[in-house]
Amino acid sequence: MGKTQDRTQELTGMLIDTRKRTLELISDLDDEQMMGPQLRTVNPPLWEIGHLAWFQERWNLRRVTNDTFAPPAILANTDELYDSMEVHHDTRWELPLLTTEGTLAYMQQILDMTLDKIQTDGPTPDVDYFARLATFHEDMHGEAFTYTRNTHGLPAPRISDYDPAILDGQPTGPLEGDAEIPGGRFMLGASPDAPFAFDNEKWEHAVQVAPFQMARAPVTNEQFAAFVDDDGYRNNDLWSEAGRKWRDDAGAEHPVYWSQQNGGWQRRHFDKTEPLPPHQPVMHVNWYEAEAYCRWTGRRLPTEAERELAASAEPTPDGNSITDRKRVYPWGDEPPTPRHANLDGRLLGPVDVASFPEGDSAFGLRQMIGNTWEWCSDDFGPYPGFVRDPYKDYSEPWFGDHKILRGGCWATRSRMLRNTWRNFGMPDRSDIFAGFRTCAL
Repeated sequence: MGKTQDRTQELTGMLIDTRKRTLELISDLDDEQMMGPQLRTVNPPLWEIGHLAWFQERWNLRRVTNDTFAPPAILANTDELYDSMEVHHDTRWELPLLTTEGTLAYMQQILDMTLDKIQTDGPTPDVDYFARLATFHEDMHGEAFTYTRNTHGLPAPRISDYDPAILDGQPTGPLEGDAEIPGGRFMLGASPDAPFAFDNEKWEHAVQVAPFQMARAPVTNEQFAAFVDDDGYRNNDLWSEAGRKWRDDAGAEHPVYWSQQNGGWQRRHFDKTEPLPPHQPVMHVNWYEAEAYCRWTGRRLPTEAERELAASAEPTPDGNSITDRKRVYPWGDEPPTPRHANLDGRLLGPVDVASFPEGDSAFGLRQMIGNTWEWCSDDFGPYPGFVRDPYKDYSEPWFGDHKILRGGCWATRSRMLRNTWRNFGMPDRSDIFAGFRTCAL
């Protein structure tokens, strides 16, 4: 099989696979659940699946240049319905949307046409780029469908890749202690020879990082519960002014899905309430909660540069600095497998922080990819020389008021991730599968 045919099969295979996952995530929802209650943080699933088809059609079938798109669309009013930058979030429950059956038919029609285009045109640079863009866009929305189900208290999705046997033989429990990370000159960001990178990863540039100590694992439920039990949410000295405002407005006294029952902490995961797993990473905490916890422990959140260095750098033989080599993933350059990380929804939730030692970084840091997204201290902003990609609304509109998230979570698709991947979220957002790890002061 030639390289052209290999790449064609890779691109079509990714698009088919991400659509399969999308359908698994919404196939059991009734008409009422496909709209869901109106909330600030999530979309109605019926609108969201139509948006996926519109996005794929726009970039793979209608694009003429990066700023012009050939009419007509397959359906006459899709630009008015599904353009996320033009259709205000709060109006998406009121739009004259297609039925579920009609939306699914629209999705299939666009997918079939996209696959035909790839087969006909071959994997040219443009075809390759926009097929990957559509795949990763749908992968991100797949994660959003997953946390939307959790937000609404719906059952865990039935995912065909679910495989609890992955945990057989994995270590469990906590993972204590810090790793000593030497400083040095580090190239932060994606290399121009990367197969694909979003605009906010471009391009690598030199930064100087001082030596630091980073926790080998994310903060666990047990550790965070000690903060809650010590009246951490009531101690104003631990909270920034913005954090206090969020806490008081929200009436927050503990993480959003926690509750006290039978003398102990419980958590809701999808539609099930269960005793809080002590050694899993704390999750569904926002940036303000992470910041307050750090003050309570006398530690801090890592910077974005520290976290990328800790995940991807290698120490020199004397351990006093770092080499020029930069790993694609914490464990090396081999793409993620079920041995390395909790990804792809295969376990339908987080696992203990001691699990997946084969995914350790060169410094012995565990789960730097997978299990839970991790907040960093930085505001989300452009790298030097930033230039918008064709999908101009991916990064630039969110610079300045969002915070950095790194590493992916159990629901993130493995094909998207690498050590340079930058996610971002508002500091008050706790519905996403996010936790954090800490550094010594």
